[in-house]
Amino acid sequence: MPITVTAPEGVFIPAGEREILPRLSAALIEASDATGNSFFTAIVGGTVHILPPRHIYAGGANRPVVMVELKLPNIALGSIEARKIFIAAAARIVGELCVPSHKPENTWINIVNAPDGGWGIGDRQYTGDALIAAATAAAR
Repeated sequence: MPITVTAPEGVFIPAGEREILPRLSAALIEASDATGNSFFTAIVGGTVHILPPRHIYAGGANRPVVMVELKLPNIALGSIEARKIFIAAAARIVGELCVPSHKPENTWINIVNAPDGGWGIGDRQYTGDALIAAATAAAR
């Protein structure tokens, strides 16, 4: 379940670039109620993209926005409450890892869902039912 973080250079504290993805991954696993599930944990990952500040825009103007995009199968974070928990955790994590001048309104979190069967690992396509079965088997 890829997490993509895009941020301008200089917005994270020195440890921020290194810590952002592990902390967001842990927040996703916790919000999904999957702590300790080896299957679920193994399929959470992502990338951090640090760009020159001149390449980040919002509202048509150059602005130091940190964007967190989460791509999930449509069964993951399946309730509004679970999405709310993840968004709050992600905003808190970004705030903790950014320089003090970073404003909360410059943190954007977006959850994108793949349609059923639009999720794959290697050459294996997973439906929602297949993902649930794999995660349930790993929890035993």
